[in-house]
Amino acid sequence: MADYMNDMQKEEQVKEQGEYTPSVATEFLRETIKQKPVNKRKLVRRTVTTVIMAVVFGMVACLTFLILQPVINSWLNPEPKAEQIAFPEEKEEVQMDEFYLDDNQMKEEEIEEIREITVNDSTEKVQALLENIILDVHDYENMYVALNDLAREAEKAVVTVTCVTQDVDWFQNTFENEKQSSGVILAENGLAYLVAVKDTGLSEAEIIRVTFCDGTEANGELLGVDKTTGIAVISIPFTNILISTKEIIKIANLGTSNGVGLRGTPVIALGSPAGIIGSVSYGMITSDGVRLDLMDADYKLLTTDIYGASSASGILVSLKGYVIGIIDNSYNSAETKNIISAYGISELKKVIEKLSNGESRAHFGINGTDVPVAIQKEMNVPKGAFVTKVEMNSPAMSGGIQTGDIIVSVNDISINSYKDFLAVVHDALPDTILSVRVCRQAAEGYAEIDLEITLDEVK
Repeated sequence: MADYMNDMQKEEQVKEQGEYTPSVATEFLRETIKQKPVNKRKLVRRTVTTVIMAVVFGMVACLTFLILQPVINSWLNPEPKAEQIAFPEEKEEVQMDEFYLDDNQMKEEEIEEIREITVNDSTEKVQALLENIILDVHDYENMYVALNDLAREAEKAVVTVTCVTQDVDWFQNTFENEKQSSGVILAENGLAYLVAVKDTGLSEAEIIRVTFCDGTEANGELLGVDKTTGIAVISIPFTNILISTKEIIKIANLGTSNGVGLRGTPVIALGSPAGIIGSVSYGMITSDGVRLDLMDADYKLLTTDIYGASSASGILVSLKGYVIGIIDNSYNSAETKNIISAYGISELKKVIEKLSNGESRAHFGINGTDVPVAIQKEMNVPKGAFVTKVEMNSPAMSGGIQTGDIIVSVNDISINSYKDFLAVVHDALPDTILSVRVCRQAAEGYAEIDLEITLDEVK
């Protein structure tokens, strides 16, 4: 170290004298480090690569988030699912007192007496019973007050459905077209109320507005339309309905249109039987035995003595408050075009269930009826579903079904009536293959033929 310091002093002296020659040690200390020149091409290339990688990473991350976000949300916060709609099975027969007798207000002896009169159809006994009944104007008034109270209670399940479409006139002014009909709240699936209503252009409607009994409105959506009957089902989400309205409205009690005892019973027509929204009419059922000859269907038509509009809509309600029919005057004759008629509710329940649950209906393609018992015995005709008509280009026609065939079994299930056959078809799904056995008239009696029918979807 001392030698190094001596050398440095000597260099300083020489430098002052002008004869400076750097030593090796000094030269080493005076070296400078220069940076390597920047390659601009490589820098640009790396920058672009980094940007592209960042963009790709961002897109992958975004796509992954979009895909996984609903899955994670549904896992953490599962959305409630709509419940399946299923109406309870009906009794085969209807007792007459279900509609107009109140066991709590009548003595057992009176009930038995009326039942006996009903069974024996004794005019003398009816007259004797009526002679003991004395009514004045106050009784008449009280009767209508009671009917009005019953109607008001049942109207809590009645709604007005408005189909709104927009159009443009010649002057390019936008205006709205509205068509209205009366419907009924038949069920709820945990997320929404379900309304059955006559179709008045619901498929083309831009807005479906439902008005409840308290005058409030909510938007609904169409779940489906049965092309055979023209009955539609609309869903109104709970979130669209005011809490105060939920506390007032109710789901209708469904009765039955099967069995005996309907003819001659009093009913109330609600909705718009007179062609006016909110109208009400009283009367009685005049006939319950009319069967509508429709494809893959066996609907009962209830007729009344109530005078109304040919465009009437709404429901028929029994004096027990049960809905027994949905009004539709489409099948009235020219002589009875203003008489209120209705589809029997029992025959509509399966269709409404399918529409409410968003299920596709299977299409077979026949009209049919039962083989009368007398014909079975006298002419040795097998019992089953008698085919009266085969629809053109239907699965039935493609599979070989002919008019006059008698369907005796489907998938090894015995068919004793047209109703049995319809039950199997209604429970089946489109594209199902049915093994159908028919009896076809031959030279000597009836011959059994096995056919395979591939169902398609009702359009």
